[in-house]
Amino acid sequence: MHTPAQRDVVKERLSRYREIKIMVTGRKSGSVISIPIWLVLEGGTLYLLPAYGSDTQWYKNVLKNRSMRIEARGAEAEFTATPVDDPTQVSCVIEKFRAKYGDNGVKLCAKLDVAVLAQSR
Repeated sequence: MHTPAQRDVVKERLSRYREIKIMVTGRKSGSVISIPIWLVLEGGTLYLLPAYGSDTQWYKNVLKNRSMRIEARGAEAEFTATPVDDPTQVSCVIEKFRAKYGDNGVKLCAKLDVAVLAQSR
């Protein structure tokens, strides 16, 4: 269980950095897989865009196991991931990324058909 102080450190780092590491459990291997990824943080919600959309391996892993660990420059926390495939909601997440990273940040994504919302546990 994370203390409020630990959660505050994670939230502060998430608000300052462009890239974090997510750790998900492999749906076939059961191994923990670590992936660097960009993020948008608003309020208590972390918005993530899988680079290859619904074909992204970590996204497929999240469909099977929604537990996710986030590491932001040494601070870690547990999150619960919610996959999003509704086109309107995905478009809202894309706009959040566009506002933070510009068009080039969104163009790095090969497919934009899904997103993930993550909430701290």
